[in-house]
Amino acid sequence: MEYKTLGQFIIEKQAEFPFAKGELSRLLRDIGIAAKVVNREVNKAGLAEILGSFGQVNVQGEEQQKLDVLADREFISALQRGGECCYIASEEHEEGLDFSSSEGSSEGKYIVCIDPLDGSSNIDVNISIGTIFSIYRRKSSSGRLSEQDILQQGINQVAAGYILYGSSTMLVYTTGHGVNGFTLDPSIGEFCLSHPTMRIPENGNTYSINQGNFVNFPPAIKEYVKRCQEENLPTGRPYSLRYIGSLVADLHRTMLKGGIFMYPESVRHRNGKLRLMYECNPMAFILEQAGGKASTGKDRILEIHPKELHQRTPLVIGSTLMVDMVEKLYADMDGVVAK
Repeated sequence: MEYKTLGQFIIEKQAEFPFAKGELSRLLRDIGIAAKVVNREVNKAGLAEILGSFGQVNVQGEEQQKLDVLADREFISALQRGGECCYIASEEHEEGLDFSSSEGSSEGKYIVCIDPLDGSSNIDVNISIGTIFSIYRRKSSSGRLSEQDILQQGINQVAAGYILYGSSTMLVYTTGHGVNGFTLDPSIGEFCLSHPTMRIPENGNTYSINQGNFVNFPPAIKEYVKRCQEENLPTGRPYSLRYIGSLVADLHRTMLKGGIFMYPESVRHRNGKLRLMYECNPMAFILEQAGGKASTGKDRILEIHPKELHQRTPLVIGSTLMVDMVEKLYADMDGVVAK
């Protein structure tokens, strides 16, 4: 069987970016290299005693795991060393890391927003976890970065992707020309094209949500969940509930099989809980490129104007017809608030 590696594929597609001279290709390559290192550490975590808490809390108020810190370090190191990146926004840091005045990175044209290890609460129980990344091209030509360079709408992303560390390790990414998936072949140490031109079905029969928070959901989400549970043979209901608690794993399954993932606003989290810049925007870009849809329930995720680096937002994402139904319920129940 002839393999097409991630590196070969990226080089082949470089012509899709006439404004770039290989910088984006090198940046994606650097992310792929860091992903291999993190994959190695994830796979031997129990043996190497790097499971468990690091003993600190990150900017999100979440307890850092040892692998959170390791993944954050590896991706930042790879991106800084590559020289194509002038700024990194990580879930693990309150402030972004500005390299625009640093030696070796001052000519970098790209801004990377990254969740180095999504789903880290699942680490100790050996459930699939992942990495999410989003890439923007800086707007200014040189000098110190401005807020306009950093806080860009999701529609301005030049690339986005995720890495899933599971029964096999996959890297899935888009540059705005469709979505392609690569599986790590440990025998040769390369990501190989395994899922070309990925598409999400326009409808599905599964829904993914933390149903334990049902009482705190807004009325539109409560109504949708109730409909998912109703028996209606012509529509294939009731739907099956599938929820892992790792955004990468839940959305990877949703994209391959169809369905909907919801993390709405709630009584406890009025603005939602997932982060716009390095969770929702990249996943929205990927799902839209695969034929799906991503919304807050009211507005398109990719059109939100970010006001801060760690901004949170509700997320309703997946098969188009299912997201459309949730948006209709929001519109019908406009003005009705969760109690």
